[in-house]
Amino acid sequence: MNERREKPTVRAHREIAAVLRPGETAIDATAGNGHDTVFLAQLAGEQGTVLSFDVQEAAITSSKQRIETFALKGVRFILASHATLADHASPGRVGAVVFNLGYLPGGDHSLVTTRDVTLVALDAALGLLRPGGILSVVCYPGHPGGDVESDAVVVWASSLGAGFEVEVDRPESIPRSSPFLVLVRRS
Repeated sequence: MNERREKPTVRAHREIAAVLRPGETAIDATAGNGHDTVFLAQLAGEQGTVLSFDVQEAAITSSKQRIETFALKGVRFILASHATLADHASPGRVGAVVFNLGYLPGGDHSLVTTRDVTLVALDAALGLLRPGGILSVVCYPGHPGGDVESDAVVVWASSLGAGFEVEVDRPESIPRSSPFLVLVRRS
């Protein structure tokens, strides 16, 4: 039996849409080409704020263009590592944080997210989430170093204690190199 599996990014958006409220703050920890930034800005609305991080100027430029295409407001772009999340948002006030790990699609594939920096960013993101907030991490183990980072994310999420609900959506039936989703909800 060949079941169709929902893409991790589609599932992440569905889960976030059920949590993020208009007027809230949301964070796109890895701006990339701006798809998640647009999605978050649409949910947060004109009264909300989206902080969109990336270390690559090309990603920020691409994301800004996408935001302008949709004429969305309330987005602040930050050319910095996602490890600096806590420097830009208030603890306990963020409705959703989104990570898409790996590299910038269409960009330099030698510039990738890394285990150590991502773990710092994930810890920072947890401190920013409001009660009931959600953290979404789409892991891409198929590129060099991606397997190490993805495994570290799973171990990190699995070690979270009381106060967090964790789901790792990585079916045994998919190849080990396939993208998968980790969701963390703050109680």
